[in-house]
Amino acid sequence: MNPVFSVKEAIHKIEYYCAYQERCHEEVVQKLRSMKMDSDEIDTILVHLIKDNFLNESRFACSFARGKHRIKFWGKIRIVNELKFRKITQYNINLALKEIDTAEYLSTFHTVAEKNWESIPEKNVLKKRKKFCDYLLRKGFESNLVYEKAKELENSNTDEMDVTV
Repeated sequence: MNPVFSVKEAIHKIEYYCAYQERCHEEVVQKLRSMKMDSDEIDTILVHLIKDNFLNESRFACSFARGKHRIKFWGKIRIVNELKFRKITQYNINLALKEIDTAEYLSTFHTVAEKNWESIPEKNVLKKRKKFCDYLLRKGFESNLVYEKAKELENSNTDEMDVTV
């Protein structure tokens, strides 16, 4: 059975929850609902968290974008979609994307692409290209980058490949 929390207890628990890791408003609201708090109490707690800087959507978006790009090697499209899923405003999404340096982004893309290309054991060039493109598109990289890189890698490896279907 879930315990019932007073507003003061809930604030203390949620402050710890927000201090442990950056959170978006939606995550905090879901956590408070799971603690059986009503709408008025949730609003009161959110105001307190924002006022005391435990909750900051811009900070969350920037941290999320940097982390997902540097650690999970996500592309901008996937990052934008995940932020939209978390109900982050377009202004904060744009702010977050500015956190990713273009040179670093392209360097990461090329590293991930080349590593993936080498890891696909497929001999059929069409199947290999499909697996390669699907992987990078799932990671959230832009399609023009993915298809250009696929052509570049295919042309550099045509001697080794079996072109039959």
